[in-house]
Amino acid sequence: MLTREEDIDAHALARQGWTISAIARHLGRDRKTIRAYLAGNRTPGARARTTPDPFAPYAEYCRARLAEDPHLWATTLYDEVTDLGYPGAYQTFTRQLRQRQLRPVCQDCRPTAGRAVAVIEHPPGEETQWDWVELPDPPAAWGAGANAHLLVGALAHSGAWRGLLCESEDQAHLIAGIDHITRALGGVTKVWRFDRMATVCHPPTGKVTATFAAVAKHYGVSVAICPPRRGNRKGVVEKAVHSAAQRVWRTLPDEATVESAQAALDRWCTTRGDARARTTAEGRTTVAALAAAESLGALPPVPFPAVTTVERKVSAQALVAYRGNSYSVAPELAHATVTVIARLGEPHLDIATSSGAVIARHRAAAPGAGAMVRDHGHVTALNTEAMKAATSAVPHRSKVRIPPGPDALAAAAVLRGTAAPASTTTSVHGAEEGAVVIDLSRYAAAANGRNTLT
Repeated sequence: MLTREEDIDAHALARQGWTISAIARHLGRDRKTIRAYLAGNRTPGARARTTPDPFAPYAEYCRARLAEDPHLWATTLYDEVTDLGYPGAYQTFTRQLRQRQLRPVCQDCRPTAGRAVAVIEHPPGEETQWDWVELPDPPAAWGAGANAHLLVGALAHSGAWRGLLCESEDQAHLIAGIDHITRALGGVTKVWRFDRMATVCHPPTGKVTATFAAVAKHYGVSVAICPPRRGNRKGVVEKAVHSAAQRVWRTLPDEATVESAQAALDRWCTTRGDARARTTAEGRTTVAALAAAESLGALPPVPFPAVTTVERKVSAQALVAYRGNSYSVAPELAHATVTVIARLGEPHLDIATSSGAVIARHRAAAPGAGAMVRDHGHVTALNTEAMKAATSAVPHRSKVRIPPGPDALAAAAVLRGTAAPASTTTSVHGAEEGAVVIDLSRYAAAANGRNTLT
């Protein structure tokens, strides 16, 4: 077997007029080997088989079966060729399928990688692309479970994008995220493009749902649904998702809060994301300059009145944490689970019990402000409960000597088997047998004996 370098040298020397014998002597190889490589009968780096290929007789059958059914499992095909007499192992069989490329590519199921992709024109102010991304392994203090939810909206023309971390991916949080992002981008485009998410359309048909149709009318936009399994149709937002995951989420510290993570994302978008360079027909520019030149439509004065609901656990101080702030409830609800109800565009939020009864209403503070919003009645009730629980009793000392008492010693004696057996018979003096009896007459006799002279 010749190496690639030897094969190159052999062909170069042959073109210079060297004979096969001279080339063989120069390379230290057999003349038949040099002749086979120069004739193209052998491939450099690949050793010729000295034994028949056991798979070769079955290659045509496998090619025909996989042409009929490109999705046929290799295990099923292996069962068939084994019945036909194939002697090899399953691992050798699958390796031969890969090396010979016997399984054809199903065009209907083929991913976008490797396909020819058309260039889609995106006029300024025409389209905003939306997508959810589940970010794995959020900090444990978030209580978000296995994934955090990020909604990303990107202007298709300029590539400017913004994101919002949400509690869930339901329709209310989708609407809240859309309103937040469109206001951060500075306006609305003519079209909003989504994939087939159930909160926007009916996935099998792509028809917009009645509830989201009202949202589109409120903002004055058209809704475009991507064809199924066409991720490259909204490639702008897909690249924004990759940037959010790799540039912001990947380096997020463990001690970060939801509010600090949101602030880090917004800071990256405005400083680094908008500073990305772009080349246009007029020359070099940036994403921020392209976004500023887009003619975005005006936003409605108030958001769509969607109602978001999230569950929270009340702290020992009768406080409910929500979006970086704390809101008070009655002290009787400490450690209970309540529901925070917030309607977009309203300055207040409600706190309800698990049964749906509203128990508190507070003016909503700015997200992430760290404010503690407390009702005067709640403060008074909490102080009263705290005073009731207070006591002036001296607490138990920890460094004292308290040996086992009689009851404990008696129980230990029973466990050790050293306790005196109980008896129901009585002595002459009326005491139970086995009990200690003190007879004073014996003491008197002893005393008289000591006083008698002998």
